[in-house]
Amino acid sequence: MLKLALTFLVIGLVLALLGFGGIGGAFIGIAKLLFFIAIALFVIFLVLGVIAGRKVV
Repeated sequence: MLKLALTFLVIGLVLALLGFGGIGGAFIGIAKLLFFIAIALFVIFLVLGVIAGRKVV
């Protein structure tokens, strides 16, 4: 998911440099959303892994 967010970020920056500010801004907004979703999923799975690790021992 981070790879997809980085792709959207690069495309958005290129579009903004070429003068397509509206579309570029939309792509950067999507990249931000994907980044925060990836971070949230990371934290959720980290907590679940810690909880599951405690039950095994």
